[in-house]
Amino acid sequence: MTKFSANLGFLWTELLLPDAVRAAHKAGFHAVECHWPYATSVNDLNAAIAETGLEMLGLNTSRGNTEVGENGLSALPNRQFDARAAIDEAIAYATATNIASIHVMAGFARGPDAHKIFVENLRYATSQAAPQNITILIEPLNRHDAPNYFLQTTNQAISIIKEVAAPNLKLMFDCYHVGRTEGDVTTRIRTLLPHIGHIQFASVPDRGAPDHGELNYKHIFQDIANIGYTAPLGAEYKPNGPTKDTLNWMKLL
Repeated sequence: MTKFSANLGFLWTELLLPDAVRAAHKAGFHAVECHWPYATSVNDLNAAIAETGLEMLGLNTSRGNTEVGENGLSALPNRQFDARAAIDEAIAYATATNIASIHVMAGFARGPDAHKIFVENLRYATSQAAPQNITILIEPLNRHDAPNYFLQTTNQAISIIKEVAAPNLKLMFDCYHVGRTEGDVTTRIRTLLPHIGHIQFASVPDRGAPDHGELNYKHIFQDIANIGYTAPLGAEYKPNGPTKDTLNWMKLL
């Protein structure tokens, strides 16, 4: 049976994070994940995790100054101090809540200087995370939603993963982002499986629930199961209305 993780960055956003964990458990999810939980007390989140028995799979590093449109810091030249502070913050929170992985956000940047600083910051992140048994994830974002984001394709991500050469650096494979820019999702998953640390999904092109759109998720989920991937798949979609009213796909797919 395919297992699913509720991404609470998009699902049940009207609730406080601990209550969103409880809602995901009640809805039948096997795990949860989040974006930026830092305003939530570690004790409150741990209580909800213990109460439900759900594992919190991952979180993101800070986006930076969202008032000026920042969306991650780790590929930004001249922001290394802030980028590493965000990495340290994420590792501390993940350690305190037993979260298994951290998505290090690259941010809006271009060019060789951005590549160099991103690699340096990933080496820092992986070295700091390794003693805590935390996996560092990097995720390409599609050019339609984030046209200036540094990391845009799975090929670029794999090249960086190989350059950093840290065993705890993996790819966040989001079927939605790959579907919007590269296509051939099941083949890409099969090809990149050794490098994949987590898989997410949403409909293409509207990023809604996975029961419509260009991608046949019944086929994709079955193919993922067929290749032996058993970890929970992350439901990172934007609900069209209350989250509880968008969950029929869990019974159909």
